[in-house]
Amino acid sequence: MTLWNGVLPFYPQPRHAAGVSVPLLIVILVFLALAASFLLILPGIRGHSRWFWLVRVLLSLFIGAEIVAVHFSAEWSVGRVSTNTSYKAFSAARVRAHVGLHVGLEGVNVTLTGEELRRSELLSCPVLAVRSRVTPPPSAGNPVQQLNETIDYNEQFIWRFGENYAGAYTEALQKGLPDPVLYLAEKFTPSSPCGVYRQYRLAGHYASATLWVAFCFWLLSNVLLSMPVPHYGGLALLITGAFALFSVFAFASISSVSLCQLRLGSSELTTHYGAAFWITLATGILCLLLGVAVLSLHYARPSALRTFLDGSGKGLESQAKGSSPLILNNPLHKQFWASDLTISTNL
Repeated sequence: MTLWNGVLPFYPQPRHAAGVSVPLLIVILVFLALAASFLLILPGIRGHSRWFWLVRVLLSLFIGAEIVAVHFSAEWSVGRVSTNTSYKAFSAARVRAHVGLHVGLEGVNVTLTGEELRRSELLSCPVLAVRSRVTPPPSAGNPVQQLNETIDYNEQFIWRFGENYAGAYTEALQKGLPDPVLYLAEKFTPSSPCGVYRQYRLAGHYASATLWVAFCFWLLSNVLLSMPVPHYGGLALLITGAFALFSVFAFASISSVSLCQLRLGSSELTTHYGAAFWITLATGILCLLLGVAVLSLHYARPSALRTFLDGSGKGLESQAKGSSPLILNNPLHKQFWASDLTISTNL
């Protein structure tokens, strides 16, 4: 073992692109563990109530997981373009790469991945042509090496309260990140002429706050639906869906703010609503429909609602009906009752 564990401290270290968001991965694993635990005990539930509990629990876990997971997702507004652009400052070198912009509630992610060059493009550049004769071209789907460097960047810039977006951008300048990454990150700085930093930051803050309120009412709805008060459980589901839709509307409010033109080389990058936005919208509508269904069944067919919520309403009723004759027809009970009568008569 060396002094620095095999690392040479005075030489630049290999750079590793950021992977999956750790908080998002933790949320997914926690809810998957809860779902797996329920599936393990599901065979112990007898009769048709097994399927009632399966639908009820898995649907509830999906709603809760979605509400929490979208907080840490950068897929609220996305854009992607393939272009031939400059690579580093003070250099005339150009690269072919995929550039991605991912806007979330807490910040923005900028990705830069090298694109496989065609044979004609390799021959048009003397440096790359010589290099291609020495090493075979990389396979498609892997980060591609161009200009003697593996181009695979995923940089995150946070703007939530308590974080310094301008400081993170300054650190990126000091690191010497590629031009496309710095260009897109600069558009969201507080001092940028685009002026979108404040709008995106406040929209993400209010959307996140309303989602946490929706999560609290989701927990409350699960508690109330497990008690003999389905009316209030339906109201809690309605409020959950309403706050989930409020978060969507809060983030959509920035669509009225015109984003600066994002030109990378000869291509223009445009953004659109991503998967997190549409999934949250669908979850809000689903909660509203479930709340309306619970309230409608509560007033129209309360027995059907009770059967669906506990999955054993009919069984309990039949057991209650069959239990009374057993007690009345118990021979021991009659014998003791007769002996009591005899004793009382002799006295």
